[in-house]
Amino acid sequence: MKKIKLLFLGLLLISFLNSCQTPSPGSTPSSWSVYFSPEGGATDAVVKALNEATSSVIVQAYSFTSVPIAKALVAAKRRGVNVHVILDKSNQSEHYSAVTFLVNAGIPTYIDAAHAIAHNKVMVIDGETVVTGSFNFTKAAELRNAENLLVIHDRTLAGQYTKNWNAHLAHSQPMN
Repeated sequence: MKKIKLLFLGLLLISFLNSCQTPSPGSTPSSWSVYFSPEGGATDAVVKALNEATSSVIVQAYSFTSVPIAKALVAAKRRGVNVHVILDKSNQSEHYSAVTFLVNAGIPTYIDAAHAIAHNKVMVIDGETVVTGSFNFTKAAELRNAENLLVIHDRTLAGQYTKNWNAHLAHSQPMN
């Protein structure tokens, strides 16, 4: 009797696990990749995702100094991709920076000063890919810091992040 109960519980567990992995009708299964730094390929993963963008990129960033990521955003804009960026107020500077590079390239860039720290590190690409994690879009994050980055392909999740991005845009100010 004990063996039958264990067999039944095992089959029940397998059935449950399979149902968790099966997408609901009309949805698409999500896929993801994870990167760790230092030197774990996070910057390359962000640049690759941006290079694959075809229609839109929205960004929320706390710290933004990465030249390769800034160049990939400008390249996306030049391909006709609709690119918009919201940054923490700490990115306002009198000095030329990656942020200045974005603004000079015509990318609408906003400052979110409504919070003590606008600590988001998010990109939503083409309404279906979310790039997020502790990874700041900086050289230090790639080379020196212990960071993580997730690239998630999931329209529902991207929709939730887009809704949050729009809420922050509503109280952000354009950067000149």
